[in-house]
Amino acid sequence: MSTLNVINHYMVKYRQIYKAMLNFFGMKKDTHPQYYSKAMVKCVCGNSFTIGSTKPELKIEICSNCHPFYTGKSKITDMAGRVERFKARNAKKTEAPLRKKTEKKAAKKAKKIK
Repeated sequence: MSTLNVINHYMVKYRQIYKAMLNFFGMKKDTHPQYYSKAMVKCVCGNSFTIGSTKPELKIEICSNCHPFYTGKSKITDMAGRVERFKARNAKKTEAPLRKKTEKKAAKKAKKIK
């Protein structure tokens, strides 16, 4: 017998044993949650629609009716003042003058001489 025939023979035997064990012990009952084919989805913007889900009702914050990608309107959602902090940091960076490398080296030499 060739190697492939031996492997095929054992794979067939394994499948037969596996199926026999499933028949003897049985399948687990109630492993899957209940499926609702008409689950209601409600968005904060007021839009509502039905989908299939494992929950009868879903409440969401953003849907395709109000999401900026679908509407084309850019909207900045502020999470605990992060946008303001970013703008303030960015403004500080633009206010500070940038020094050239030669100026930095000259400042270091002046400190060493003192």
